[in-house]
Amino acid sequence: MIDKFLKKIRIDIHKNSKLTFYLRGLGILLLPHFLYSKSLEDKYNKLSRQEKEIINNRVNYYNKIDHPFKPAPNEVTILDFMLKEKKKTYYFDLLEYLKYFNYSQKIAYLFGDIREIPPYPTIVKSRPIKGNNKNSILMKLNKVRHFIFIQDKLQFTQKKDKLVWRGKVHQKHRIAFFEKHFNNHLCDIGMVNNNKLPNQWKKEKLSLSQQLEYKFILAIEGNDVASNLKWILSSNSLVVMPKPKYETWFMEGKLQENIHYVLIKDDFSDLDEKLYYYMQNPEKAQKIINNAHMFIQQFLNQEYEDIISYMVLKKYFDLKIKLFHQ
Repeated sequence: MIDKFLKKIRIDIHKNSKLTFYLRGLGILLLPHFLYSKSLEDKYNKLSRQEKEIINNRVNYYNKIDHPFKPAPNEVTILDFMLKEKKKTYYFDLLEYLKYFNYSQKIAYLFGDIREIPPYPTIVKSRPIKGNNKNSILMKLNKVRHFIFIQDKLQFTQKKDKLVWRGKVHQKHRIAFFEKHFNNHLCDIGMVNNNKLPNQWKKEKLSLSQQLEYKFILAIEGNDVASNLKWILSSNSLVVMPKPKYETWFMEGKLQENIHYVLIKDDFSDLDEKLYYYMQNPEKAQKIINNAHMFIQQFLNQEYEDIISYMVLKKYFDLKIKLFHQ
């Protein structure tokens, strides 16, 4: 009984508290509109030229629309969104910044793991990296699950010479990885869901702390992005993954292969070669880890995160308004 309780503590220790998240979200929902006014825009205006350039570069990456656009036919007012949308994580993440705008303004949004580019400018959590993805306007959604950063007490050289992964397996590319590497002596990988796949693939979950004992951690996309990518990049383990095909607020499309992470082929055929190389060259592994930590830094300034989120939406609303005033 005690062991089970302690195991649960180890599983939860690095994760964001959903209870805290929902309590904060309810507080945002209940705060009156007049308390928001233009406080984030005022903060933006007080920034230095260099700071504004940093902010604007990210705003324009998330919201690539550069001309007035025709609104989507499925738009709803912010007020309708507030009253009718299900009160879940995506809702509260978007509401936090919608409350700075007039409730009569209309928005188009799609919640969930979005892998297609919508026909009209639409607020989403994820989008394909390749192609003309202008209509996919990224906001920081479902962050309680995706945006986890950690402090790793172990150095790379102190960790096990293996690659670890735990997660759900049902997509073709994850099945292909298991078929090729489940019995690989360099891997400790396991499926945590129930399905008709080989029963031997199923293993118990590992806490983040337990996974941090390994030098290499696999980041393999699921329905869209790999949800573990953020915390691995903030650790002292190496991220091992194929080139990402989808991106979120984390700007996965800006990650550079063998600079921020260890690239493996889409068919996973060079995995052993890459693992042995970085086992034998720990100084090169450490350089990638340092670069990953530098990439993470841009997401740790909460004031910037708030301003950027606001400005992404402001750009969206401004371009629609311009269309109707021309």
